[in-house]
Amino acid sequence: MMKSTVRMAALAGMAALGLASVSAQAACPPGQEAQNGYCKQKVVYHINDLNKAYGALRNVKNHLNALGDKNVEIIVVTHSSGAFAMVDGKKDKKGHTFTDRIASLANRGVKFTICANTIRGKKIDKNKINENVEIIPSGVAHVAHLQQQGYLYVKP
Repeated sequence: MMKSTVRMAALAGMAALGLASVSAQAACPPGQEAQNGYCKQKVVYHINDLNKAYGALRNVKNHLNALGDKNVEIIVVTHSSGAFAMVDGKKDKKGHTFTDRIASLANRGVKFTICANTIRGKKIDKNKINENVEIIPSGVAHVAHLQQQGYLYVKP
């Protein structure tokens, strides 16, 4: 009961100040407006599960569609079993392959990475890694590095 009262009081205060109806567009710094009321963004997508990779890449496509290709910088970081999505010809448990989807998204400006530790640990043939994918020393270290650079973190 107490939490409900506090929440209602906070919402009433926000409404009185006009904060509850502020659009995303109004919150963007000048020149940082994107499409659909969003601000320009820098985002890292973290994929470490092959069986979630197909949906994650669908999220990336939807993200681009929402903001517009020129309004978002997306880097996909893969490691563990998620790294296999970056290997040409690999399939998830539903039979999805990734080569065409990676190429399509790379053509829209998305950058893809694969962890060197995972390549060694899982004995991935470097010759089978998709041509649009960059090898990085450590997937988790790269995620943290990108967050330090101001990238927003998404874990589908």
